Amino acid sequence: MDEISASKAGTFEFDKDFIINRLGYGTMQLTGNGVWGPYKDPDQAVDLIKKSFDLGVNFVDTADSYGPWHADTYLAKALKEYPDSDKIFISDKVGQVRTGENEWTPVGAPAFLRQEVELSLRLFDRDHEDLLFLHRIDDHYPIEDQIGELKKLQDEGKIKHIGVSQVTLDELKAAQKVAKIDAVENMYNVGHHKGDDAIVDYAEKEGMAFLPWFPLDTGNLTKADSPLNDIAKKYNASSAQIALAWLLKRSNNIIPIPGTSSEDHLKDNLNAANVELSDEDFEKLSGLEK
Repeated sequence: MDEISASKAGTFEFDKDFIINRLGYGTMQLTGNGVWGPYKDPDQAVDLIKKSFDLGVNFVDTADSYGPWHADTYLAKALKEYPDSDKIFISDKVGQVRTGENEWTPVGAPAFLRQEVELSLRLFDRDHEDLLFLHRIDDHYPIEDQIGELKKLQDEGKIKHIGVSQVTLDELKAAQKVAKIDAVENMYNVGHHKGDDAIVDYAEKEGMAFLPWFPLDTGNLTKADSPLNDIAKKYNASSAQIALAWLLKRSNNIIPIPGTSSEDHLKDNLNAANVELSDEDFEKLSGLEK
């Protein structure tokens, strides 16, 4: 059996001190229904995060809005209990509040964004955010004010790298006029990518990381009737592994961050690093979106 390790997916370099394996882990599923409330077994959540570290994950994507704060609390505990946790990098997000199950409201007030960063640093017991995303642009405030506040925090040493999430290409370019943008996080997967292909290509040209959220389309790409299944059989792989292998082959700046609450699924996802798609199968998969 091939070794299961995120390190086999290759690396992406944000800077000389911030080099990550290209298969990360997302914490959003470590919450209650509708990404609201605590996970059913907090100790299991902590153990799963630590297991991801054991399997070579050194990049975790999270947000205070997951729960809210519950996923971050489990991550903070896992980091505290794990040896060499200073070698684990965190991708964090600010700019959304929760008012109930499945309810998300952008809030881009600069003072609020600053408070979120300060609280996250306190929770994670760190002096800076490795990568900090504006989770959503809030139309009530100029983008210059929202990204500008993150730039101020960066100048103070509290943020190393700034990213933007769920943006258009024009919004990305507008953010670049305010600060250096090092990452984009948009919904992107083998079944839903055409609208953002240009952003992936632009980000690659600019040296930015691209984090695809919903890399498995919340399970839709792994269902029994998934069109990925025939190709998966060819590679003796799961449909999830094929979906992730497609992302890894699509561009070297793509960093998939699949989330799961299952250790078996975690191992299955990371085993995607052992799948090498042929150019023919990559093109066939790229044409699945109607």
